[in-house]
Amino acid sequence: MKIYDSVEQALTCVKSGQTIMVGGFGLVGGPLTLIDALVELDVNNLTIISNNLGEKGKGLGKLLEQKKVKKAIGSYFTGNRDVGEAFQRGEIEIDLLPQGTLAESIRAGGAGIGGYYTKTSVGTDLAKGKETKIIDGEEYVLEKALKADVAIIRAHKADKLGNLVYYKTARNFNPLMATAASTVIVEVDELVEPGELNSDEIITPHLFVDRIILAKKILTREGVVEND
Repeated sequence: MKIYDSVEQALTCVKSGQTIMVGGFGLVGGPLTLIDALVELDVNNLTIISNNLGEKGKGLGKLLEQKKVKKAIGSYFTGNRDVGEAFQRGEIEIDLLPQGTLAESIRAGGAGIGGYYTKTSVGTDLAKGKETKIIDGEEYVLEKALKADVAIIRAHKADKLGNLVYYKTARNFNPLMATAASTVIVEVDELVEPGELNSDEIITPHLFVDRIILAKKILTREGVVEND
C-alpha cells in the first residue's frame, strides 16, 4: 500500500477498456478528487459499476460528457438526464439492477461467490435473459457477482497502514467495492498515524487498500468545495 501525493500517479493503473467500481450515492461518498482526475486521463471504453453516473456536469457526469463510458452498471440513473439521452442515442450500454441486488452482487464478487439466486426482479423486464430456478416452489433469478479491475472509493479517515473508517451515509457502497476489485484506490479527508483509529470503528482493513490520496474536494451543503 502506498500514499500518493499526486492523484495522477495514483491512477496510473487505470487503462482503457477496464471495469471500474466507483463509490458514492449521488455525489455523497463519491471520490470526487479521483473522478476529476479520471476525467483528465487518456482512457476510454470504460465499464463503470456505480449506483449512478453522478449529476449533470458533476462527479461521474463529467466522465459521461467526455464519452469515456462504454457501459454503466447501476441502480439510479434518473438523477442525471444525460444518461438517458446518451442511452437513447446508442452511445452507452446500461445494465439496470435493483439497488439491493447491486450491493449483494458486489459483496458476492468480494467474497469469491460466482452468483446467487434472488426473488427481486422476478417477472419483470430486469429478469429477461437471466437464468431462473424454482426453489421450494418459488421462482428465483440468478444474479452474477460483480468484480472490477479497479475500485476508486472514498473514506473519512485512513491510518498510514491503510485501515479505513467512513462518515455516516457517505459509507454507502464504498466498503463493498473495496473487497471486489484487483486494485483499490481510496481518497480520504484525513490521514492519521497507526493506532490513532479506534479498532472498533475500522470498517475496511488495510489489506484491501492499495493506494491512498488526500481528498482535494469535499461535498458540503453548499456544494463541492476545496478541502483545506
